[in-house]
Amino acid sequence: MIRAPDPEAIAAARTALAETDPALSRAHATTPTFEWRLRPGGFEGLFRMIVEQQVSVAAAASIWRRVGEGLGEITPEAVLARNIETLRTFGLSGQKAKYGQEIARAQAEGRIDLEHMQTLGDDEAIVALTAVKGVGKWTAETYLMFCEGRLDVFPGGDVALQEAMRWADAAEDRPNEKAAYVRAEIWRPHRGVAAHLLWAWYGGVKRGEIVLEDAA
Repeated sequence: MIRAPDPEAIAAARTALAETDPALSRAHATTPTFEWRLRPGGFEGLFRMIVEQQVSVAAAASIWRRVGEGLGEITPEAVLARNIETLRTFGLSGQKAKYGQEIARAQAEGRIDLEHMQTLGDDEAIVALTAVKGVGKWTAETYLMFCEGRLDVFPGGDVALQEAMRWADAAEDRPNEKAAYVRAEIWRPHRGVAAHLLWAWYGGVKRGEIVLEDAA
């Protein structure tokens, strides 16, 4: 069973990040303690990440509930037993239904083993995940962070992270995906903690809980 990273380990990593990179010190100083966002993994976890993309939180919860009710059990076999049109009646778009079947087929055929991804290193796991049609790099990286609790994965393509990085560096423009990955190198081996810190900081500012001058 995968467990969320220990709170003490997260706290130590935050301190190390702030000491290593002063640009993160403001985020560290103003952002309260946070818990790691660990979610169920395996096939169900990856399928759910695909389902929930690009819809509101409320819509995602509603659609996922309908998917669970429609399938009975969320397994590769259950998904493959339904055609695309049937899956769409659960609230899925045609594209997401197809992607769900692609992931299910890859798991059923042994092209990927979502139940034992921990046997692969971070880079190997990202390559394996993105080899499945419908799974992009951001999805692979966030799956490894949220569903497997990996501490050194950084989704450089995430716009909220890019904006928080802009704030941290007091820069005029957000870094693009390539620049974000380069910028995050200094945060190894705690890039996942840095991502969580930046997300928590970003969220706090947007909710008005943290004051940031010139915040967009």
